[in-house]
Amino acid sequence: MEGDTNNTMRILRVITSMNPANGGPSQGIRNMVPALEKLGIANEIVTFDNPSDTFLHEESLTIHALGEAKNPYQYTSALNKWLETYLGKYDVVIIHGLWLYNSYGTYLSWRRYKRKSKGIAPELYVMPHGMLDPWFQQAPERKLKALRNTIVWRLFEQKVVNGADGLLFTCEEELLLARTTFPGYHPKKEINIGYGVKPPPPYTEELIEHKPAQKPYFLFLSRIHPKKGTDLLIRAYMELKTTIPDLPQLVIAGPGLDTAYGKQLAQLAETCTSILFPGMLKGKDKWAAFYGCEAFILPSHQENFGIAIVEALACGKPVIITDKVNIWREIKKGGGGLVSKDTYESVFAALKQWIEKSALERQTMATRAADTYKELYAIEPAAEKFKRELSFTQS
Repeated sequence: MEGDTNNTMRILRVITSMNPANGGPSQGIRNMVPALEKLGIANEIVTFDNPSDTFLHEESLTIHALGEAKNPYQYTSALNKWLETYLGKYDVVIIHGLWLYNSYGTYLSWRRYKRKSKGIAPELYVMPHGMLDPWFQQAPERKLKALRNTIVWRLFEQKVVNGADGLLFTCEEELLLARTTFPGYHPKKEINIGYGVKPPPPYTEELIEHKPAQKPYFLFLSRIHPKKGTDLLIRAYMELKTTIPDLPQLVIAGPGLDTAYGKQLAQLAETCTSILFPGMLKGKDKWAAFYGCEAFILPSHQENFGIAIVEALACGKPVIITDKVNIWREIKKGGGGLVSKDTYESVFAALKQWIEKSALERQTMATRAADTYKELYAIEPAAEKFKRELSFTQS
């Protein structure tokens, strides 16, 4: 193993941005790194963020912000210059995500370094974060992007996926789906590394004062994006409310209301005063939203893991999700939620099923939600598994 001689594993993570508004992979890193540090694994992060970005000054993580890349592919020569200087400090390099230059650029620099050092180099892994899911190639609204991905796969990403030391997946379903998307997919190693989520702050009366609604409510908390199925949820909710006037309110929280899709959602819901759009919630506001809700809902068409789903489970809240969320089997088996298809009819049926449950049934589901989090997604065992898997590859 290259790097320090004190047996501390040093990991470099390369991701386009650590902006919290992007959610997903950046939040996963924030969750995992502190737990890994406690196990003696040092982590540093390289991003294409602007060093003056406000969120960077609030970070406790070690982040090297190289500056914004001013092009759709996020190409920047600054990445290769930085890696050429510092790559040898690390034992493991993890590329987070595909399709942008942080992937192929890191691979090129790593390959050059390995050649110059006669094979002595950090191990290189790719964490796709669901970006090899076949949905991205099959969704009708993504025809042009799917064509772009096919071209980029043949030119660049196939080399990265097959040339790296291995791929890291957040769950078994993601691993299996990745095998079905592109021809020529032959990674050297596939590792279900797992994923963990930090425990929520404890419930307090002071915290709950920050909740987004005073009446009972369902909570959708995620990025406002077409793949999240938010339009299905709004339509199903509005239809159900015509027959159940005292239906809990629906809180749709998350960044993206200023996008074309976000504006469509606002227009769709404008006649229903029970649908609230508080925007992105952070800190106490976010956790109060979780603790205060009746149930958490995410009717995604594609969801690799769903950190917000697991955060809801950690707060003891039942979840209503689709079978396009890659951890749906585990949640269904644990009894902590309802699973539907990603169609309007199925989402409507799931909402109706929840409403028809007795108070005892809902409480039982809430207890099982919390148990599912503790058994499968608590951060400490996830960090231990991460260390165990990567330490094994270097033994």
